[in-house]
Formats: sequence, structure tokens, C-alpha cells
Amino acid sequence: MSTDTRIDFIREIINEDQKTSKYKGRVHTRFPPEPNGYLHIGHAKSICLNYGIAKAYGGKFNLRFDDTNPETEEQEYVDSIINDVKWLGGDFEDRLFFGSDYFEQMYQWALDLIKKGKAFVCDLNADQIRESRGTLTEPGKESPFRNRTIEENLDLFQRMRKGEFPNGSRTLRAKIDMASRNINLRDPVMYRIVHAHHHRQGDNWPIYPTYDWAHGLEDSIEGITHSICTLEFENHRPLYDWYLDALGVYHPQQIEFARLNLGYTVLSKRKLLQLVEGKHVSGWDDPRMPTVVGYRRRGYTPESIQVFCDKIGVSKKESIIDVSMLEWSIRDDLNKRAQRAMAVLKPLKVILTNYPEGKTEQLQAVNNPEDENAGTRAIPFGRELYIEQDDFREIPPPKYFRLSPGTEVRLRYAYIITCEKVIKDSAGNITELHCTYDPGTKSGSSTAGRKVKSTIHWVSAPDAVSAQVRLYDRLFLKEDPDDVDEGKDFLSNLNPNSLEVLPDCKLEPMLGNANPGDRFQFERMGYFCADTKDSKPGAPVFNRIVTLKDTWAKIEQRGKEK
Repeated sequence: MSTDTRIDFIREIINEDQKTSKYKGRVHTRFPPEPNGYLHIGHAKSICLNYGIAKAYGGKFNLRFDDTNPETEEQEYVDSIINDVKWLGGDFEDRLFFGSDYFEQMYQWALDLIKKGKAFVCDLNADQIRESRGTLTEPGKESPFRNRTIEENLDLFQRMRKGEFPNGSRTLRAKIDMASRNINLRDPVMYRIVHAHHHRQGDNWPIYPTYDWAHGLEDSIEGITHSICTLEFENHRPLYDWYLDALGVYHPQQIEFARLNLGYTVLSKRKLLQLVEGKHVSGWDDPRMPTVVGYRRRGYTPESIQVFCDKIGVSKKESIIDVSMLEWSIRDDLNKRAQRAMAVLKPLKVILTNYPEGKTEQLQAVNNPEDENAGTRAIPFGRELYIEQDDFREIPPPKYFRLSPGTEVRLRYAYIITCEKVIKDSAGNITELHCTYDPGTKSGSSTAGRKVKSTIHWVSAPDAVSAQVRLYDRLFLKEDPDDVDEGKDFLSNLNPNSLEVLPDCKLEPMLGNANPGDRFQFERMGYFCADTKDSKPGAPVFNRIVTLKDTWAKIEQRGKEK
């Protein structure tokens, strides 16, 4: 993973802390996900940031699950998050922690606050607490249970711990200030009663800490120096500080940055769940989803995501990042490493009428022109070939330089051919082209001869591997999917052409042995990956990762011109 050391406001803070020995030179960060869903590209930014900072300063990085809500958390999510963090390069070594393992310590600290008169058991229900909190311009109202004695609060809280009360009947609240301008300080809830099975603690706990109570304490227990969060937690920081100061325990430093907002993408867990449950996508790992598992299945590399996260940096200002920056990152990465191959996605049969029947040549193709050590491969060439349907026009438009009746093109790594005859079926559809080849124009030979204006790709028909290819595109039509007319929601901006399935593509032979996850550049067509779920050697299925160029830039420009 990159250890980008560009100076941003977070690194400025850390550099100053290093100068003053605030943490005795330590830098210790963490990534604290809730195991209630799959990670997305926004989480990837946080992982790259937190691990990258720890690595750059010779520090430590923890993966810690904030598993304080048994009703929404599952072991499935825990397993997927661990895999995603490792895949992205976040090396937490042996520092895998769970907030739920700190429940006993948190409980003891809650008892300590009760004994100090700084916490009380409240019998108001959730709606009543919400109504009593006040507004941004009006103070809240104190709970009628706020002045219970310390003894009564201790007794009730210990009985809550024993499971004597039903769900939602009581909470433990901090006693702070119901008139505070910061609503988060208006006697916030610390514990609620939840009789539910926990993925790690089983049925040991009938009470669960709120995120606000647990967050700062978890960082304190682990000795985190710089607790890096997104901006929505900025108003919660005074509450975290109050808890730590009231307990008199180690105090990490919280720093907030703007979360990632990516064009043509939704990163709300609720909206992603809508996409899955509404079957607008095939699942959390659908290659159109902005989840880490979705990007991995589509064929993105961890290095490309790391470069993207480094490139966009961090700031305090909310903005929408152009998704083309992410697409550029994967293009740039795969251009250097991806094996080249020829694949015809919409095949049209070509017969070279003057090529000897039964003859096959083995031509040499370059594996990767960006890598001088990549070498070459042999590809079969014969009388019958496939080319792309789009590479032929019976009536060519102006400035069309590909194949048409009476014109010639060069076949990549092969010969110049000329179209002599067009064969059609009874419905008038073109089914076959009869062409001639010029044997004196073999590519790379000393007799290659004249130049032509266009070179097209092809595959040998008898040797071609048939495969399904899935052309994935952006999931939404608008940069801001929430930009909708009144009465509509983000789903109205779904791109109906975000997936095109081509069932019978023709690939050069070596692609038939591709392993799931193998990536290739299909020449002239884009970058593709053998699907990790449906593909297998001998029966490949390929996903388009990204096109060779940013075609959306042209589409958007045409839209503006109209």
C-alpha cells in the first residue's frame, strides 16, 4: 500500500505532535468498521488513509470492529471486512480487536460515572427522550428521573445488566447539560436494553453501549494516538472528550476529514441495501456496486484503489470527486501489467477465399508493449476468421476507414485484406464476408509492403473460444444520483444500460484457460477480468473493468452542446 507523505492538514497535525513529543513519538491509527454491511469505496479511502499514515510514520494500525449493535451485525460481515482490509493492503498484523471484548471494562466505567453522580437510569422511552432533547434554538427538558440517588441508579443499572427489564424500558444516560448548544451533550444515552444474540458475545449481555459511549473508550483502551473520523463526527467530539475527561483515562486526539462523495455513485448503506433488496443489482458483489467486493469482482486492483485514494487526498471541505479519476487509476495500472489479447465481442465471419484450405499459421503477437520483459505469444491464423461487426460497413459513412466493400484494412499482427463480397441471409442480415488477403503484407516481415489507414483485431474461427462477456458501465445516469424531480428518488436515475450481456463472443485460444481473477486488455475493446464467481478454465466469463478511454467525457460534452 502507498505511504503517500504529501503534507495535508492531518499530517500537519501529526508533524506538530511529533515535534512536541505529544505521544512520545508514537503514531497509532485504526480502522473501526461496524460489522453491519459490506465495505465500499468510502471505507477504502479511510483504510488507505489510516494505514498509510501509520506506515509513513513507522507506527501501528489496528483493525477494530465496533460491534455494539447485535440486531444489525453478522459474522458474514466480519469475515468480509477482514478480507477486504487485507486485500487493500491494510496490514494490521496481530492487532485485530473487537469493541465487544471491552464490554466489561465499559460497564465498570459506567458504574464509575454513576458513583460520581454523572450518569443516571432513565425510564423515558426512545420517543420521549427524543422529544425532550429540544431543538437547535430551544433547550431540552430534564428527565423526571434525572435526580435519582446514586444508590438507586446503581441498583437499577446492575439489574439492567442482569436482564431483569424488557427491551426499551430503561436507558443509562450521562448527566451533562440539557441546555447545551450542542444537542449531543443533552444527557445522551450510554446504554440501552437489547435482548438479542450477539455474533461474538452470544447471550451474555442484555445491555449494549451506544456508539458515542463506546467510540472514544475503544480508542483509549487501544492507545490510539490519532483517531481519524469523517466530518459527521465533529459535533460528537465534545461528548467523547467529556466521557474521557470524566473518567480520567487516556485521551486520543480525534481529527475529522470530509468523507468521499463519488460521482455517479451512491455510498449510503441504506441506498446500497435498496439496490440489493430491490434486485436492481445481483448482490453486494455485483461489479456495478461501489463495494470493495464489487470492485474486486469487476477486476479492480488494490494498487489502483490505493493510487486513487492518494490522488484525491483529504480535506475539510465536502465535494464530489469525479469518478473518471478512479477509472483513470485502474486504466493506468492495468496498462502497465495487463496481458494483451484479441477478443471479438460481436462476431462477423470472414472467409479469405484465396487463402489455402487446411493451412494454419502461427503468428507472433506482443503480450504487453509497456513491458519489455512480457515477450510474445503465438496466435493461429487461417482461412476463416471473426472480426467485429462494427469494423464493417456495407455503406460506409464519411471518414470511415475500416472494412467496407472494395476497401482494405490490416489485420492486427497479420495481413492486409480486401472485402470482395457480402453474404446475407433471407432477411437481409449480413452473415459473412468474402475477402482476399495479400500474402506479401505479413506484419513484421521485410515484405510487409504498403500502409493502410486502419488496423482491426480478429480471431481464428476454428480455434476461437466461445465465452460470455459482460459489459458493465456506470450504474447511474447523473453525477449526483439524488438530483431528481419531485416525487422521485435516486432509483429513477439508474442507468438502464449499465449491463449488457454478450452471450457468444469469440476469443483467442489462450483466453480459454484464464483463471478467475485474471486480467487482460482486449485490444481496442477495454480491460477485462475473468469473473471470480462464474468463470472457470475452459468455460470463461469475462467482465469489462473499464473502457480504454473515458467515453463518458464525450457523452457529457455532447449533452452540454445540445
